[in-house]
Formats: sequence, structure tokens, C-alpha cells
Amino acid sequence: MKKFDIPPQYRSPIISRIKEFRKSDDPRKKDFSPTVLDFGPVKFLIARHFGFCYGVENAIEIAYKTIEENPGKRIFLLSEMIHNPQVNLDLLSRGTQFISDNYGNQLIDWSDITSKDIVIIPAFGTTIETETILKQKGIDIVKFNTTCPFVEKVWTRSKELGKQNYTIIIHGKAKHEETRATFSHSIQNSKALVVRNLEEAKFLSGVILKEKSDRDFYEFFDGKFSAGFDVNRDLKRIGVVNQTTMLSSETQEIADLLRETMIQKYGSENIKEHFADTHDTLCYATNDNQSATLGLLKEHADLAVVVGGYNSSNTSHLVELLEQRFDTYFISDAEKIISEKLISHFDLGLHKEIVTEEYLPAKDQITIAVTSGASCPDSIVDDVLNKLLAFYQNVKNIDLVIASLSGV
Repeated sequence: MKKFDIPPQYRSPIISRIKEFRKSDDPRKKDFSPTVLDFGPVKFLIARHFGFCYGVENAIEIAYKTIEENPGKRIFLLSEMIHNPQVNLDLLSRGTQFISDNYGNQLIDWSDITSKDIVIIPAFGTTIETETILKQKGIDIVKFNTTCPFVEKVWTRSKELGKQNYTIIIHGKAKHEETRATFSHSIQNSKALVVRNLEEAKFLSGVILKEKSDRDFYEFFDGKFSAGFDVNRDLKRIGVVNQTTMLSSETQEIADLLRETMIQKYGSENIKEHFADTHDTLCYATNDNQSATLGLLKEHADLAVVVGGYNSSNTSHLVELLEQRFDTYFISDAEKIISEKLISHFDLGLHKEIVTEEYLPAKDQITIAVTSGASCPDSIVDDVLNKLLAFYQNVKNIDLVIASLSGV
């Protein structure tokens, strides 16, 4: 695996040592149980996999290298580089500007962008329409393109399916940058439809089996299907791909449901003519992080802390998993831990930040499960661990605790 040049402020003296140990101890990633750090009054269960993935590290390396090598030039980002507030704020502080927000709303008019400017394409990728605008302006869309290779893999698979007359069913959030990009690339060769979750997939199943009307389809999926979509023609051959940050288990559930739907309609002997196997489009990093979170769920913990950007899709799914068993606190950084009595955290159901009191139970020893999203620097997780440790007395030395892990 390639090693990336990551800025010093994102490096971690604590988490990096734990990850190196786990990589050495389990190079084939067979063990998804957490790493246990026992400090006496507080014990941390650190997820087996979390933090910067290949695509994020690649994007950060390109972005910072571009800034360093082009002093005096105007540098723009199409939108947020990744869904992490600290990283994006740091890039802005270095003079970069965002052309649009996360939802495609223009912040800087295209007329203000010239061929002398540099435009960085974020890890989520971008639409064909935006690529065309950049090309027309004479802007290089290859050198400063940080699109994650696993996102591009989804696009390649979609193109292959489109050429075989399959309609592309995209499991994703219709307004997310990556899904908008995947949708745009998919419709170059086929019809496409965005399905948000298993409930929407069940609705689609009803449409395919004629349990719901054509009108039901067009009303329910308004704004989520490609132009000229014909419900009677374009749902005869389908293949499922995903926004790489979605729950991989849900993508598989959606694919399984739609496969069974096509068997019910056309017969198992004809399934290959009507449903394409696309399991190979799932992102390995998303799978690993979610498997590691499931590993946390097998353990006992008094609470869980998930660190990452509040608009990060992959991070929100880790929260959803952990909430099934633990009191879970979704925070962007250590500053959200106000005191040993108060924590400010994002509530997914309410879609806002709230403050919770007495989040740390009064016990002789508490156990806290910890993980973070794929766009969260490990250094921020370090800060969270140190902030929590500071609330307790007589904690063991952090270097000794880490050194107690065999091989560290």
C-alpha cells in the first residue's frame, strides 16, 4: 500500500502506534476485535480500523502539495475536500476557496474562474457537467483531480453495465457530492435511479412487481431518476452500485432484495438477463471500518464516542451502528467534550448539536468504545483520548500502556 505525505498536524503519536501494532500483528485483517487500552479508572476500546482511508490520504497529499508548489496562484476547491471541518478550515486558511457548497450551490461564479487558476477536484469526484465547464476554461482536470480510486471503480462498473443495457440503481443520498457525481457519470451510458435505503428499495420492488403504479414511482422518486426514465422499459434489467460511504451491509440487502424481486418476476433461470452482480463495487475501507464497528458491538462498554465531521456520511453510519447498543456521542473534536459533566454532540435524529449532562457514569472503572470516520485525522482522536483521561486521577502512563501491547 502506498505511503502518503500527510501534513504533521494530522499525524498521531498515540493512534499511529496502535495502528502499526495491529497491522504487524494482523496483516491480513482477520481480527476485527478492538485494541484495549487500560488506564486504570478508564479503559478505551479502540476500533480495529478507522480514520483516514486511501482515498482521503491521496486527496490530502495532492491538495497540500498543490498549495506548496504554486505560491501566488489562485487555488480553488470545487467543494469541501473531504467531510472534515478541521481539514477544510485549514485549507481555507491557506488561501484556497470553495466554488460551491456540499449541495452544489454556487459560492463563486464560473465567470470568475480563468485558465490561470487551479481547481482541485475533491475525493468525492465531480459531475460530467462540471468537468466540461473546467475543460472549456482550459483548466487541467487530471493533475489536480483527487477523486478516490474506489469511487472511480464504481463509475467504471456503471459504464460497463450501461453498455449492456442495464439501468443503474445507485444506493446513496441524492444530494451527496459523490452520488451526484456517480449519477452524472452513469447516465452517460444508461438510465439511473438513486435509492436512499432499504425502505425505498422495497417501494421500488413494489413498482417492478406492479404492486404500485407508474404514477406512484414518478411521485415517490421525483428528482432521483434520469431524464426520460420509462418505468415500464427501464426496470427490466438492473444493477446496483453504491455511494462508497454508505453501509455496505445495507447495499447488500438492497441488492439481495432487488435480485429476489427480479427472480419473482422473471424466474431464477432468467436472472442473469435481468440482474447484474455488482458486489465488487463496495469500498474496502468502508467495509473494514464498519466491520471494526461491529467488532466493538461485541464488547461491553459504558458509552461510545465517534469522532468526525457531522456531514460525513460514512461517520454517521458508524454512529447508527453503535447506537444500537451503546449511549453514543458523535463529536467533531475534543473541544466538544466540555467537562467531565457535559458533552456537546450531534444528534442524527434531531439533525442538530445538543448538550448532554452526566455522560460519564460514576464508576470505579468505565469503558469507552472509540472510533472515527474515514475523513477524521488520527491526531483529533488523540486529543479526544487525552481530554477524557484528564478527568481521572491516578491514570497509568500513556506510553507504558501502549508499550504493554505486544510488539509496540
